[in-house]
Order: sequence, then C-alpha cells, then structure tokens
Amino acid sequence: MSIERPAAPSLDGGLFRVRMDLSYDGASFYGWAVQDGLPTIQGTLEAALEVLVRRPIRLTVAGRTDSGVHARGQVVHFDLTRAEWEGLSRGAALTPEEALIRRMRGILNKDLTMPLRKAKAPKRVIHAMEGAITVHSASLAPEGFDARFSALWRRYSYRIADREASRDPLTRTVTLWHDFALDEHRMNAAAQAVLGVRDFLSYCKPRARATTVRELQEFSFLRRPDGVIEAHLQADAFCHNMVRSLVGGAMLVGAGERTPEWLGERLQARIRDSKSLLAAPHPLILEEVRYPADEEMQRRAESTRTLRALSGF
Repeated sequence: MSIERPAAPSLDGGLFRVRMDLSYDGASFYGWAVQDGLPTIQGTLEAALEVLVRRPIRLTVAGRTDSGVHARGQVVHFDLTRAEWEGLSRGAALTPEEALIRRMRGILNKDLTMPLRKAKAPKRVIHAMEGAITVHSASLAPEGFDARFSALWRRYSYRIADREASRDPLTRTVTLWHDFALDEHRMNAAAQAVLGVRDFLSYCKPRARATTVRELQEFSFLRRPDGVIEAHLQADAFCHNMVRSLVGGAMLVGAGERTPEWLGERLQARIRDSKSLLAAPHPLILEEVRYPADEEMQRRAESTRTLRALSGF
C-alpha cells in the first residue's frame, strides 16, 4: 500500500526539487561528469530523465566520481514543475516517487543494453550492464536542500588484497590485488598525521581558482577477517584525486618504502611530483553522503556556499 507524502515547498518559479539516491558500477563509465562522445553517469541519467519528462534535465550531484570509480550511496537533485512531478504516474496507481523509480529503472536498463543488443553481444555481457546504474529512492526534497552544498560529509572505502589467500576472483573488480604484503599498522600511524582541516595540495589535482583545503575527519585501515585491508576516508568534501592519492601514499608506507612520518611531511611540503602514488580507481567506492536534519538543510547549504565563495572552493 502506498503512503502519501506531503508536498515539499516549491522553489522560486514553481519548481519542485527532487532528491534521488542511487548507486552505480563505474567500470564502464568515464566518471560522473558529462563528456562529449563518452559514456558517463551524469550523461546517462540526464538522457533517461529527458526521455521521462520530455525536456533536458540538469543534475546536481553530492560528489563527482572519477573514471572507473563506483558509488553505493550517491545523491543527486533536480527540479521539476508541479505538472511534471504529478504526471510521472501517468494514471497508474503509483505515487510519483514510485513511478519515477520504476520508470527510470526501465529506461536506464534499455539505454545501457540497447547498443550491446544491436551489436549482438553475448547475453552475459548484456546482463552485466543491466543494473549498472540503480535508483534506490526518490522524493520531494525538504526546503533548501542541495545535494552538493547541504552535505555534511562524504565517506569512501577502498579495498586491498595484499595476500594470495585474500584474492577473491568474485570481488576482483572492486579490490586492488597488491603484489606483496602491507603493514596496516604503519599505514594507520601515517594516516593520523593528515587528519583535520588541512591544505591537501600535495594530494589533490587542483582546479583553477579552487582551494585544496579540506577537513579530513577519518582516515583508517582495517584488516578484515578475510585478510583484505579496507580503508575508510571521510571528509566534508574531497578534491580531485584526493582519496586515491592518500591511499597510494599510505600504501608506500605500508610497503616499507616510506616512513610513517612521510605522509605528513608531504602534506606540509604542499608539492605534487613523481614521488606521489595514485592508487588504482576500481576499488574506490563512494559509500555514503550525510545530510543534516530537514530543518537545517537550507542553513547548511547557505553556509557552505558562503565558505566556498570566500575560499574559491
């Protein structure tokens, strides 16, 4: 039985803001952002929404992901008119939320597999692309919600199999197979030196007129019972390549090629050079984006916009 939800306040101009929570396997995509002639997550989602509402739709995302990177807890928002929102059901006994999820699933799977079907690809290849992008929930967003600016923090994970016994072929697409053993204790000691509000220029690919100052709230390594080392990183936001650079640096420490102090020394040096190691993208997963209570969404978004405007963030 469907549960009726109260309508969210409309934005200026009568538009309603919609929040979608989704996950994706980034292996076959060239990252989040739209790129001409290349398959991307944003491009695929926006094309599906255009089919649905019959006009171009622009998505705002909580955190861009690079080529080959996955997401389990990505969040986006977009704006629809009242007629577009209410028309999603098309007379079916569904709420607009339910209709959006169901119809997006059908359009996405068709768009992702149609080129393969036309090329008469093997069924196993077609099946592998079905569900590569999945919308888990959709709802009218609370007042002032912004998928990017309302976020309190983002959390990533990274998995490393550094022992033969922990190499599971069934998870190899989301796990780095490292050639020799790493010391997770040394890696944790190194990670402690880069926590807090810091300038992460040494571990970022800076964008023009943008700051590299971030608050890294968690950076830790845990060896799981199956022998895999799992890293967790949480920050208010991450700049380009930051997670992969930090993990790559910690791996050099874990391998004994650098001292535990090296990660912090590199941070203080504020320099990027050939000594840096960029970890492979395929084990990186955006796990979660956290937001404040509904009544705090607008205040959080406004304060974040102000901070980034002042700092070039």
